[in-house]
Amino acid sequence: MKKQTNKGLFVEDNTYLPNLFEPLTIRNVVFKNRIVLAPMMQYRATDGFASDWHLIHFGKFALGGFAAVMTEVVAVEREGRISHGDLGLWSDQHTEGLKRCVDAIHAENSLAAIQIGHAGRKASVKKAWEGGAALTDADAHRGTPAWPPVGPSPIAPSSAYPVPQTLSLKQIDGLVQSFADAALRADQAGFDVLEIHGAHGYLIASFLSPLSNLREDEFGGDLDARMRFALKVGTAVRAVWPDGKPLFFRISAEDGGGPDGWGLDDSLILSSKLKAIGIDILDCSSGGIQGSATVQNSNRGLGYQVPFSDSIRRDSQVATMAVGLILTGQQAENIISSGQADLVAIGRQALYDPYWPLHARQELMPDPDFNGWNESTRWWLQKRASALKSLNLPIDGNLKNS
Repeated sequence: MKKQTNKGLFVEDNTYLPNLFEPLTIRNVVFKNRIVLAPMMQYRATDGFASDWHLIHFGKFALGGFAAVMTEVVAVEREGRISHGDLGLWSDQHTEGLKRCVDAIHAENSLAAIQIGHAGRKASVKKAWEGGAALTDADAHRGTPAWPPVGPSPIAPSSAYPVPQTLSLKQIDGLVQSFADAALRADQAGFDVLEIHGAHGYLIASFLSPLSNLREDEFGGDLDARMRFALKVGTAVRAVWPDGKPLFFRISAEDGGGPDGWGLDDSLILSSKLKAIGIDILDCSSGGIQGSATVQNSNRGLGYQVPFSDSIRRDSQVATMAVGLILTGQQAENIISSGQADLVAIGRQALYDPYWPLHARQELMPDPDFNGWNESTRWWLQKRASALKSLNLPIDGNLKNS
């Protein structure tokens, strides 16, 4: 029997367990702690296929103690890729490589999560470290040709992007089906958690924002019409995604377009509607309607998006995941223990430290025996700790702390 406290739990052996490491059950799936690897583009796929590189990439975070390891956004259609390096799930052939990644994640007692999406009007660009600009004829000569981006209206995110083709009603219906088909393939690959990418100015977000959606049919105009595509996608995916598995939805709580764009009040309304159709977690990000969300948000403070998670969780009565410059275990613990979110997603800090959850555990509940680590690593770290102790050095080996 676990005794609840205001600052965590005391488990059976009277060991203190911070809220960050309290398990969470969503539908039939148990998260061993509250820490999720945030989806981050890597641009290392070929024709959408996962490779050994992806297996190693995702596997290291499972070794690092994440409750769930989430892929980058995986394209539901070939034309829905951001770049030629994106993972894909528009074909049954893509499931085999992803299943290998799932099996590796499961082998280390972590959940496998996948984010699916469509780049929309922000498709057909170079990889991030190549500048992220639109593909050109020169790129085509190098074997990476451009393709026409699509969107709700013929409005480009910025002058750096081509004007997208306007989607017809028939094409919109086809896109909804593509999301559902990708979700079916994700289940066949063994993923435990699925997230729909509805943020950062990509296809779903571009339907939501009045800055990018000037349609005059059933998918444009007032708020209800602009939400229709997101809700149709969510409904179609929930219908095919197993009832026992959690379904997440990433939103830009504010789209970065200022007072004329999509705002928090709009997100509160959408969040309630998403909850009603069976979305379990709102992943609360921001920005991206007029360009790169990463660049747009680069100058914000620590935990700058946590207030969005807090507001949506409190006002819409839906579970949330907080993300955005969450750097330390204590910071994450404060977010969970104060009720600002149910989960935290760690992104770039995880790239810097793939063992972030284990280090956060050590920070919050010092464990000289390294009981949170797997047995192969634990044995070595225990020996190392004894040697460091004899030298009057801290068990983390950090000379700055000595």
